[in-house]
Amino acid sequence: MTEGDDRTIDPRRVVAEGYDAVAERYYAWSDARPSATRRRWLAKALERIPPGADVLDLGCGGGVPMTRALAAGRQVTGVDISARQIELARAAVPEATFIHADMTGIVLTQASFDAVVAFYSLSHVPRADLPELLAAVRRWLRPGGVFIASMGAQDGPDTVEPDWLGAPMFFSHHGAKKNRALVRHSGFDLEEAVVEEEPEDRHRALFLWVVARRPGDPDA
Repeated sequence: MTEGDDRTIDPRRVVAEGYDAVAERYYAWSDARPSATRRRWLAKALERIPPGADVLDLGCGGGVPMTRALAAGRQVTGVDISARQIELARAAVPEATFIHADMTGIVLTQASFDAVVAFYSLSHVPRADLPELLAAVRRWLRPGGVFIASMGAQDGPDTVEPDWLGAPMFFSHHGAKKNRALVRHSGFDLEEAVVEEEPEDRHRALFLWVVARRPGDPDA
């Protein structure tokens, strides 16, 4: 799973320690100057998630710009595996609730959220764990609830990039076709699934952006 195929490496520890180390650099590189793609999908999220909604932000990072924007008129709970990112998020968005936890292991009340968002965080989840996580997201959503996320667009087995913004970082993802199928097989109605490219200064990364909904009448 790594450059040396060292099976003893714990992906979750790599992600947690990596973001603890690069939190401020990541903010300056990405959060403080979000790409046009990120801004566009944040705008879609704000359009699709009504005021007053209960929102779960998986991989909330330092809380900017996503969590802060969603928290305007909504009840937001942010989850992140990095303790440092959670510290930054609590300072940036004091009105939101934050949980320092691994999103694949957290226990949340079923049907307690109107929306779940995951921007740039699912690519840090071992792809073997993705079906179970998607099933959990569906359980956490109320009927009619919406899931908006970026996922992998190119097949990339578990790997650790040794120097990502100055620290090792774990990545793992399926290609776009497989991810579309996984979302559907998890019981979602897939409303939108578009491959988008980030700007060149972000290494021309490709992401599959999805809007999916838990079936059911939200008023039922």
